[in-house]
Amino acid sequence: MLTAMGFATITVVLVLLLSNRVGAVVALAGVPVAAALVMGFGPGEVGTFVSAGITGVAATTAMFVFAILYFGVMRDAGLFDPIVRRVLRFAGDNPVTIAVATVVLAMVAHLDGAGATTFLITIPAMLPLYDALGMRRVVLAALTGLGAGIMNILPWGGPTARAATASGIPANDLWVPLIPAQLIGMVTCLLIAYYLGVRERNRLRTTAAGRPVGAGVGPSGGPAAGDGAPRAAAPAEYESERPELLRPRLYWLNAVLTLAAVATLISGVMSPELVFMIALVIALAVNYPGMSAQTERINDHARGAILMASTLLAAGAFLGVMEESGMIEAMAVSMTGAMPDFLGPGLPLLIGVLAVPMSLVFGPDAYYFAVMPVLAAVGGEFGVAPIDVAQASITGQETVGFPISPMTGSFYLLVGLSGVPIGTHIRFLFPWAWLVSLVVFGSAVAMGVILPWAA
Repeated sequence: MLTAMGFATITVVLVLLLSNRVGAVVALAGVPVAAALVMGFGPGEVGTFVSAGITGVAATTAMFVFAILYFGVMRDAGLFDPIVRRVLRFAGDNPVTIAVATVVLAMVAHLDGAGATTFLITIPAMLPLYDALGMRRVVLAALTGLGAGIMNILPWGGPTARAATASGIPANDLWVPLIPAQLIGMVTCLLIAYYLGVRERNRLRTTAAGRPVGAGVGPSGGPAAGDGAPRAAAPAEYESERPELLRPRLYWLNAVLTLAAVATLISGVMSPELVFMIALVIALAVNYPGMSAQTERINDHARGAILMASTLLAAGAFLGVMEESGMIEAMAVSMTGAMPDFLGPGLPLLIGVLAVPMSLVFGPDAYYFAVMPVLAAVGGEFGVAPIDVAQASITGQETVGFPISPMTGSFYLLVGLSGVPIGTHIRFLFPWAWLVSLVVFGSAVAMGVILPWAA
């Protein structure tokens, strides 16, 4: 009975999350509570289940809220602006340097963990250069997605926060061992950018006789309509949308504060939520003294923080009901009996290899809060540690894979800003995103981070 109800509950949650007709909070909190009541658990018992689940995700939720607010304040103060300008100047009018600069800019812009922010900064800044030289916009969208994806492994990024919530393992414990693999992934993204830049340069040279090299490109990445007259690639200049919020005199203080926060986070001497809470307090007091100014800064960034926080808390309720009621355990036992013995110990290998393709089917909430807990429980029956399942998921599922996932809202912002059809973008980026994911996952396995016995 518990097994059937568990599968039914997860199926309904998956359908609701994939349909995009019901919010994640409603699906994650409402369905399991209703299922528990149908199973005969009393309101008091269900309340205990939910409380236990929310308690388990409270630290991750607090970390995510304070991290989003902190990096939002740093962005307002102009911490990233000089870096963005230098990247744009480095790009120049060479397709190779422009391609590399695109990935670098996306990586820098994604330090706050928000895909929408990354795309809103990178695409408008680089698009004039691509159009002026006749570079394909599909390359711009792909490289922006790769840069954002590899940085999404950060502990305040959505996937790692979700994995921490679903597994009960602190986000910092999931991320720190993966740092070397993430760095290798960043280098891989830069090499891909270099390769695509060289390919664009060669393409432009071979088509120069038939079409002016400076001609723009249309939505599909082909030539754009117009007079076809060559255009010089004027250096793009990034300007802050709110110049009155900039604090150039405090730039180095903000930079040192950010480096100190990240170093403290990596060292583990303080819990992540406490690190970002203290950093946020200092950042607000130094950059925007006065209650009115500080309240305005928090209000400007509260929407994204609260939206994710409510989702994480709802996920805690979902996991609490599923675990405390015994449904997850019953499902794991059932699936373990049906799984071949040779496959069980290597379950993280299967997850890591298929992580990016699964991004096309499952959204982040659906995977991390409905699928991953069951996979972790099944792996547990074969002696696989939950952290291996979580880290295998992080290396691709909605991290590197989120820029090709129609299940994420920022995906549509990426293709919309770049003007590339959805199908064209997915077909172009999919193999590159999968390659980066396999490199990161393979590096983590080779270094003994995931499945030490396989190293």
